[in-house]
Amino acid sequence: MPKAEPSDIRLNRYIANSGICSRRDADEKIKMGLVSVNGTTITEMGYKVKPGDVVKYEGKTLRAEKPVYILMNKPKGFLTTTDDPEDRRTVMEIIAPHVKERIYPVGRLDRNTTGLLLLTNDGELAEQLSHPSYNVKKIYKVELDRPLAKADFDKIAQGVHLEEGRAMVDDMAIISDDGRTVGIELHIGWNRVVRRIFESLEYQVIKLDRTVYAGLDKKDLPRGSFRHLTENEVVRLKHFKKTPRPK
Repeated sequence: MPKAEPSDIRLNRYIANSGICSRRDADEKIKMGLVSVNGTTITEMGYKVKPGDVVKYEGKTLRAEKPVYILMNKPKGFLTTTDDPEDRRTVMEIIAPHVKERIYPVGRLDRNTTGLLLLTNDGELAEQLSHPSYNVKKIYKVELDRPLAKADFDKIAQGVHLEEGRAMVDDMAIISDDGRTVGIELHIGWNRVVRRIFESLEYQVIKLDRTVYAGLDKKDLPRGSFRHLTENEVVRLKHFKKTPRPK
């Protein structure tokens, strides 16, 4: 195989950059003979794609866009999805006028939850950050319908039982004088897990805001706004993903 030019890119990375999957999954798709370059099926690991090559996955042409990493302070009332069949408002409406690359949310915040949301077209990073075996720290500010009783505080600290198992939190504190606002830190990514923790003890969550995600915070990012991550932030995220949570 000829020596790769600096502009060449590994096929698995090209596929990951197109946003359909991680590099690891791309390797499997290549092995299965689902990927072609310039009309030729490629099953070789480490194959390099050259500028101008046409890469297809199951007959569909892929486009390796430059990696984009965006941090949004999600407002209330927006769905965390790229499309909604009921034509409700989605976070993509906020991004679309300003970003030409195809990006998608990493994980989900429900419609009425506000706060930090990462969007990217880096399929590999998105998969790693979403994987439950990695220690992705999230901090939420929770406003309840009534003060959190000490007995219930202790139950949450010890881990309440939900459908998936025991929901363990990493840290928690009451942060308002009236006892109705709680800060909670956790790494589990179960669907609506924070709301369900409090609902299991018969509290209603009035407001839920994610203030920290994977070491990123909302400093200088007003509600409904977004910004591109800095190069240093991207580097930290990529390093962060290599540190699995101990079993």
